[in-house]
Amino acid sequence: MAASAGPGPAAPTHAELRRLAVATLDGNWEHDHTVPSRTLYPHQWSWDSAFIAVGLVHVRPDRAWRELRTLFAAQWTDGRVPHIVFNPALRVGSYFPGPEFWNSAAADGAPAAATSGLVQPPVHALAAWLAHRRAPSEESARALRRLYPRLVAQQRYLTVHRDVGGAGLACIVHPWESGVDNSPAWDAPMAAVPADVAVMRAYRRHDTAHADAAHRPTDLDYARYVAIVAAYRDAGYRDDDLAGRHPFLVECPLVNAALGAAEHALARIAPVVGADPGPHRDRAARITEALVERLYDPVTGTFHPRDLRTDRLIPARTALGLMPLILPDLPARQVAAVVTEACSARFGLSARMDRPLPSHDRTAPDFEPLRYWRGPSWMNLNWLLWRGLRGHGRPDLAAGLRQSMLDLVATAGCHEYFHPDTRAGLGSPAFSWTASLLLDVLAES
Repeated sequence: MAASAGPGPAAPTHAELRRLAVATLDGNWEHDHTVPSRTLYPHQWSWDSAFIAVGLVHVRPDRAWRELRTLFAAQWTDGRVPHIVFNPALRVGSYFPGPEFWNSAAADGAPAAATSGLVQPPVHALAAWLAHRRAPSEESARALRRLYPRLVAQQRYLTVHRDVGGAGLACIVHPWESGVDNSPAWDAPMAAVPADVAVMRAYRRHDTAHADAAHRPTDLDYARYVAIVAAYRDAGYRDDDLAGRHPFLVECPLVNAALGAAEHALARIAPVVGADPGPHRDRAARITEALVERLYDPVTGTFHPRDLRTDRLIPARTALGLMPLILPDLPARQVAAVVTEACSARFGLSARMDRPLPSHDRTAPDFEPLRYWRGPSWMNLNWLLWRGLRGHGRPDLAAGLRQSMLDLVATAGCHEYFHPDTRAGLGSPAFSWTASLLLDVLAES
């Protein structure tokens, strides 16, 4: 008779997970910032740095503040925080599209550093507030005083220069600005962008050299990405008359939920730095009201992006629709609807989760469990939803999501994203925001 198989390897302890996260962040530290990964993303990324600061403060608070300070040193004079700050020490061609493609130096108001001309979700004020709250000190208060006017300028840029729809919400001009680059939410507005896949013959994609091409955006997607950037770059990255000339204009639930959450965070930061919190509270209320008015669909009971080219909500049901839960003043009706959506078969949130939370409706015909943002589970979206659940009195669901997040890393390590059924690691290994947000989740039950 064959001997029965012994027990499998023991799951890593919380202490072991913490050591893995710290080692990942230490390995990705690059003199004054943290790269998302050594292979796929060798420069500094905007919202990555915010998420990284949230975790770093638990173990390297000086680095957490330096992370944010370095990023905001590359802020443009109009207040935009670029989504990439390029490391000049790296060779030309180490990333596509690189600094020579963006040509930020030719634009008015660009910083001395080479950057992109796009932005990402403004999660930075929330990160700064959490960093101070979790490790308060005179040094952190000084850091907030330095950052506060820059954070205010970032908000002003988004609410003034990017309010293309005129209703108080920020508009994104490229899928990359959403942070969820290849989401099915962008398929319809992207399909309207004229592009020829043949243009990609002139470029060498960096991502498919380090990750399976079947898991990444297609060459046609990239041709459209390039066409949208070129249109914006060739207009000097100006935001005047976007409605009259730019091919991609969308109000995103995640970007605008982050915009409102930032005003709430600034209202908490303001007393620390000697400023008035009242205007931030007022702006937060207006953003939440506009978000519900513009992006909530009472028929589907969830939030959707609005394509400003057609003035219609985009029907895809993605995790973007869950992100307004991070707003503390989201009305009770919408809170209940978003929780119902999250707990549905589309996303599977529960107090005891059998599978990770996907980034797209797992019942949809275009659900892809392996392709970037079209199904896989991501630590940052999980973390934002986890915070929202805790803030709206659902500790049961928050606990289930927290355990699911721990299980992802326990199974596969600090990967960029994960298979939404098997928890297998996908994308880049040793990914910084996965490690950082793991530290934050471990610190709070």
